[in-house]
Amino acid sequence: MTAQAKAAERLRSVARGDLSRLGILSDMYTGVREASGLDQETYELVQIAALVAVDGSAVSWLLHLGAAEDSELDLDKVLGTLVAIAPIVGTPRVVSAGAKIVRAVGLHDAVAEAGSG
Repeated sequence: MTAQAKAAERLRSVARGDLSRLGILSDMYTGVREASGLDQETYELVQIAALVAVDGSAVSWLLHLGAAEDSELDLDKVLGTLVAIAPIVGTPRVVSAGAKIVRAVGLHDAVAEAGSG
């Protein structure tokens, strides 16, 4: 495989939300929650609020919603977080986040279906 092909494959992995091939990106998450001093639920809600603020991509949402699902984060708290930050980040960002959450769930379902087929 050529260097160009390897780089293209690594970029495709990142686009799918797999940071494992780019050690520096995956390593930057190591120990962050512990260092923050926040409990898992609060940490996930803060991450979600930050994604709204930066208008994160659907793949970013896929990664963070997967982590939230793993920690069994209550969706009512996710919605509550969106409502709480709306006056600061603005309605367009919250609406954009809602659409990207729906898209991320669709991506999750498509990946799960492809993996089982």
